[in-house]
Amino acid sequence: MYLTKEVKEEIFAKHGKGKNDTGSAEGQIALFTHRITHLTEHLKKNRKDFNTERSLVMLVGKRRSLLDYLKKKDILRYRAIIKELGIRK
Repeated sequence: MYLTKEVKEEIFAKHGKGKNDTGSAEGQIALFTHRITHLTEHLKKNRKDFNTERSLVMLVGKRRSLLDYLKKKDILRYRAIIKELGIRK
């Protein structure tokens, strides 16, 4: 399993306010980014897995809406999270 409890706690501890802070926008964006990279690697090997492709598109949309919310709410937090995760090139 690629996303264990320990990995989630590590992501939330690094990007959120603590390991139990699962509701912050930064933590959720970091978790979505981790899942997106995993699904992207899966799709490189399995090109015809259309269900996974649909899931990936939905995850990217959720992350995009969270990033839009964060950009509107607090531009400094938005800039920090995209720089930390390397979302924008």
